[in-house]
Amino acid sequence: MENVTNVASATTAETRSAASAAAAAAATATAAGTSPAAKHAAPKRITAKTITDDEFFFGHKACAGCGGSLAVRAALKVLGPNAICALPAGCMSAVGFNFPQLCFANNAIITPFAATASVLSGIEAGLRAQGIKPDDCTVVGFAGDGGTADIGIQALSGAIDRNDDILYICYDNEAYMNTGIQKSSLTPFGAKTTTTPAGKNAHGCLTQKKNMFEIVAAHGIPYAATATIGYLPDFMSKVQKAASIKGTKYIHVMAPCPTGWGCSVDETVELAKDVVDCGLWYLAEYEGPEVSGKPGGAFTLNRNPREFASVEAYLRRQGRFRALTDEEIASVVAGRDAKWETLRSACC
Repeated sequence: MENVTNVASATTAETRSAASAAAAAAATATAAGTSPAAKHAAPKRITAKTITDDEFFFGHKACAGCGGSLAVRAALKVLGPNAICALPAGCMSAVGFNFPQLCFANNAIITPFAATASVLSGIEAGLRAQGIKPDDCTVVGFAGDGGTADIGIQALSGAIDRNDDILYICYDNEAYMNTGIQKSSLTPFGAKTTTTPAGKNAHGCLTQKKNMFEIVAAHGIPYAATATIGYLPDFMSKVQKAASIKGTKYIHVMAPCPTGWGCSVDETVELAKDVVDCGLWYLAEYEGPEVSGKPGGAFTLNRNPREFASVEAYLRRQGRFRALTDEEIASVVAGRDAKWETLRSACC
């Protein structure tokens, strides 16, 4: 009992000392004109010329053309060897943890399906409690659309509310691909899945895609962004920026799945570009009040095209949208235009 009491007292003293040091550091940062939300000075921007040749996610069993595996690979090349990963049930855990071969060079763990953000919070707190968290260590989660927008949203919302120092990356392939292509709340209107069949008398998913980016931004999160593997420099830049900010960060990256989308395996990157170019996905950032210095935070559109590519061409090249009629495609275009009018009025 005496030992336990002594440890508790020492821990309390250390906590108070750390809190005093943190307060002093924050005051110094504020006086110097830098944001207390920043972990450290932003490093030199990573580009194709400066990115490391080291690989941290390789030898996996993902399908050919898998967009999710490309997102994880690129993110870890930015975050480096000290990143610690957590992944729920999903494509990347299924293809990355095949005994006896672990495909992560970083420390990585599989989480319960609903608990990705909670496990991230626990890892980060444990590292701090032990005093062994390196400055360049990012505790990062990689979860699919179903594990994020459906099953995992409660834990993610709680982590944002606590402002735990974690990075959550949703690789969005727009359905539960790992379990056989079932609809998620991020499946777009008209898409064929096994639970939203399409044919003569059915036209695929009848609901609209949930806007997770705006949902997490509504929490006042320090940093959130949308991205796509079709524009990798933008995605990598956002991962790097997120790693430099203290608190909860969220990146939502579009990651096509040839198996579920009904396209060729060599079309992944092209489709990930097309969805942005035709305006059905937008590249944006949200910086919370502490980061932006503005009450309510600030939205930024990273790409604001004067003209959009063809929505019909984007949809028609994917088997999952084969049942859409011309009238339904016209309604998709109308929805895009209405969304962009709102975006431009809010951000520009």
